[in-house]
Amino acid sequence: MSTGVKSTGVDVDQVVTAVLTASRLLVAVSARSLASVEETLTLPQFRMLVVLDSRGELSLSRLAEQLAVNPSTAMRMADRLTTIGVVARRESEADRRSIRLTLTDAGRRTVAEVTARRRAEIARIVAAIPTDQRADLVRALRTFAVAGDEPPAPEPW
Repeated sequence: MSTGVKSTGVDVDQVVTAVLTASRLLVAVSARSLASVEETLTLPQFRMLVVLDSRGELSLSRLAEQLAVNPSTAMRMADRLTTIGVVARRESEADRRSIRLTLTDAGRRTVAEVTARRRAEIARIVAAIPTDQRADLVRALRTFAVAGDEPPAPEPW
């Protein structure tokens, strides 16, 4: 099903197909990076850690919104992550009915370790891209991340 929308000779379906293909590769890289550091975490749970790492302490409802899940799903994930010590929860001082979630030091270490492994594998893949094509890739990926409201990943140390 083609949308018929064209931009500089490339239609939306071609872009979607390219992004889907790249996303399969990135999911595989993510899964391998996560498994090598923390076998008990699922990708959705790790995503929760990344959101908390990049956005700081959040209310349960805001976190659920960021993850595009129901608050009850976010609560179950948070309960599991609290049990293993990577997330801390507390009642909001402003509204005792509201729960605030944040990463623990162990959670920050987990995100840093998995991200370092992911960065190394992505660097290996990027090294195979001709140097004259890398600037275009950077521009395209930054535009894609901004359109999806994803904050930039931290720069390497």
